[in-house]
Amino acid sequence: QVQLMESGGGLAQAGGSLRLSCAASGSFFSINSMGWYRQTPGKQRELVAGIISGGSTNYADSVKGRFTISRDNAKNTVYLRMNSLKPEDTAVYYCNAQIATITGRKTYWGQGTQVTVSS
Repeated sequence: QVQLMESGGGLAQAGGSLRLSCAASGSFFSINSMGWYRQTPGKQRELVAGIISGGSTNYADSVKGRFTISRDNAKNTVYLRMNSLKPEDTAVYYCNAQIATITGRKTYWGQGTQVTVSS
């Protein structure tokens, strides 16, 4: 059974920084893309940043220049470094990964971690 375990959320002041981590565990062959999404009440979940196995990245316009996504393939872990945080970054952040297992390739989600930015 594949699981994604997130950590690193919490409370930060505007202008501050946080780092999120997400580790994949269980039985699988490979991880293709990994990414971070966020969601606020009443809104759809939106992509924040993504990274593929080769290292190419993409970001939402709202976080470009402030957030950095990276991954450690040896640890099956993806990170999101968030700098210059703004109150509008407040959301539940979800880790996402495309993982190949014996039953095929599927999308997995973490349980979510709350990020709150105070002004």
